Amino acid sequence: MTAAADPIRIEDAGDPRIAGFRAIRERDLVGRENRFVAEGKVVLNVLFSARRFVPEAALILDRRLEGMRDTLALAPPGMPVFVAAQPVMDEIAGFHIHRGVLALGRRRPDEDAGALLAGLPGDALVVALSGISNHDNVGAIFRNAAAFEADAVLLDATCCDPLYRKAIRVSVGAALKVPFATLPDEAALFDVLERHGFAQIALSPAGTEDVADLSRSGRTALWLGAEGPGLPAATMARMRTARIAMSEEFDSLNVATAGAIALHRLWRAR
Repeated sequence: MTAAADPIRIEDAGDPRIAGFRAIRERDLVGRENRFVAEGKVVLNVLFSARRFVPEAALILDRRLEGMRDTLALAPPGMPVFVAAQPVMDEIAGFHIHRGVLALGRRRPDEDAGALLAGLPGDALVVALSGISNHDNVGAIFRNAAAFEADAVLLDATCCDPLYRKAIRVSVGAALKVPFATLPDEAALFDVLERHGFAQIALSPAGTEDVADLSRSGRTALWLGAEGPGLPAATMARMRTARIAMSEEFDSLNVATAGAIALHRLWRAR
C-alpha cells in the first residue's frame, strides 16, 4: 500500500506534524534544519523518482489529492502524506499556495567537488557558476543543464542556493537531479576543474570565439557569470572565451538564455 492510500488530514495550522512546512518564505531565507521544500507535481515526480534526496513528507491540498495519486505512488513507502483545505494550507505556508502540492526533503551532506569530478566520465560536461545570485537564473540554468545532459554544476559561494524553493521550482526539479557542489570562490572553482582535466570556456559578450564555432574534446566546463559584471577578468584570462553573435544594437542576453545556447552547442559537439 502506498503512502497516499492513507492520507492524514490536518485541521489546525499549528499541528506539530507539519512544522517543517510552516512559514515557507521566511524559513527559505534562514533554513529549516537541513531540509528543503519542493513545490508542484512535476517537481515532486523528480524528487520521488531521482532518489538523490530523501523525501520526508508531503502536504497536498485536499482537492488535488486524487490527481496526485500516481505521483505519490513513487514516494518511499510509509512517507506521511498530509492533506489540508485551502485556508489551512495557506495559514501553514504563510501565503496562498495555489498549486497546493508541497513536499519536504532532507538535504544531502555537501558534495566534495573533487570527488564529484573524479567520478565523471572522460567526456564530461560541467557548468561552472560564479556570482549567480538570482534564484530564477540558477533554477533555469539547472533546467538547461539537465536538458543538455551536463554531468554536474559547480557553484562558487556567491551563488544562491540551488535548493531554495523558487530555484527548485524554476528548474522543474532539475536541481534535485543534476549533481552539484559549492566552492569558496571562483579561483577554487577554476583550480579544481583544472586538476581534473577540464578544458574551461568562459561565456562573455567580450569572448573571442563564436559559440557556433565551438568544438570540444574530452572534459569541458562552461563558465557563466553574473549579469552585468560578468566573470572576473583575471579568471577569464586563464581560459578560452566565447561569445554569442547578436544584433549590434543589443549587447547581451539573460545569463540562463545565453547558457542554454552555449550548452546546446557543446552538447551537440559531444
